[in-house]
Amino acid sequence: MDSYTRWTLYGVPWLFPVLNCLAWLPEPGGVPALVWLLLSLCFLQCAQGMRLIRRSLDHYLRKRSAPWWELAVSAVIFTLTLTVFVIQVRRDGMSHITANSTVLLHAGLVTFGSYCLLTRRIRTYTAGCAGAGVVAAAGVALTGSGPVGTVTVALLLFLLGMWSMTAVRASAWFLAVMWEVEAARGTQARLAVAEERLRFSRDMHDVLGRNLAVIALKSELATQLSRRGSAAALDEMDEVQRIARESQRELREVVRGYREADLHTELAGARGVLAAAGIECRITDSVGAELPSAVQSALAWVVREGTTNVLRHAEASRCAVRLRVVEQVAVLLMENDGVRRASGSGPAAGAGGGSGLAGLRERLAGLGGTLVSEQRSHRTFRLTVSIPLAGAGGRAERTDGGGGAERESVPVAAGVAAGPEGEKA
Repeated sequence: MDSYTRWTLYGVPWLFPVLNCLAWLPEPGGVPALVWLLLSLCFLQCAQGMRLIRRSLDHYLRKRSAPWWELAVSAVIFTLTLTVFVIQVRRDGMSHITANSTVLLHAGLVTFGSYCLLTRRIRTYTAGCAGAGVVAAAGVALTGSGPVGTVTVALLLFLLGMWSMTAVRASAWFLAVMWEVEAARGTQARLAVAEERLRFSRDMHDVLGRNLAVIALKSELATQLSRRGSAAALDEMDEVQRIARESQRELREVVRGYREADLHTELAGARGVLAAAGIECRITDSVGAELPSAVQSALAWVVREGTTNVLRHAEASRCAVRLRVVEQVAVLLMENDGVRRASGSGPAAGAGGGSGLAGLRERLAGLGGTLVSEQRSHRTFRLTVSIPLAGAGGRAERTDGGGGAERESVPVAAGVAAGPEGEKA
């Protein structure tokens, strides 16, 4: 958009002298020297105006200083162009104004357009246009022109300034808004990252801060008791061990919360990403919000990995995602028509290819789920995931129960090996 806006403003002023040049060339008897002079001034101002408009846009976007000297040069060239035009009008008659006045539009875009970018207040710019019209009218009046010509020149310059402002400043304003939106997107992303870091640090402090302080105090107490030969030191160390295990469990809860994916977010993101890639995406989901959280998290990872495979390894034109519950089993199907390339390489190649699908199988195994990838007829590739809701619900309930079951289920949901060996790791 930046390049489009800039090069439009660079190129449009050239159209008016070129079109008038084409209209004057077929004139009988050749083109008069005065017309050649007028066209030469027009082309000179267009060439000088490309640099002036570029620097004026940079100033409007608060990147560079205002090019006032270049604006003054453009104003001098415009004054010479207007003088030659008035001389030609006095020689050929008033009809020349209506026939060839468009040759001056280039000067309006260059001079007035740049001036409106350098002037922040529209009232100041309007007053400047009115003053330019009055000065030009006074100059025309000194040459002996009648009131009609004087008023015409003043009104012409004022309207030219207003037209230039609507054409140039509106484009520059739109460009500035787009850059602000781009900067806001970057700021939003940085704020989101900072917020997540603060939330993570707060959760870690809340989980480990108190427990570590208690562990330190009880360890010191146990040390003092052991020096005295008291049997209570063993009780204190048992308490330290219990608090350490509790801290380990709570830490896993925090980590699992950050590693879980949201199913609704992943489905919406898949639709947007695939649509941006030119792939028609149809999503059918009527039961996602009713599934257990562990199942939603696992299916969200499947949707993320499947979408990545479609983008990287398939030349697909359509993709369908269907989520349903069949006999207390959550079934997710992802199907696309990009099997031609997928059959050659990458995670989408088949049931055994790719580390991404292998990781998903390990994650689903903890919930008793299965993953099947297959190539079907009509050059389609299908990914089928099945997770029994009974097993997932049981694990979810045990997570809220005793500490032993909780230590077993939490790592499974996070895709980590469970059991005592997992705790030691």
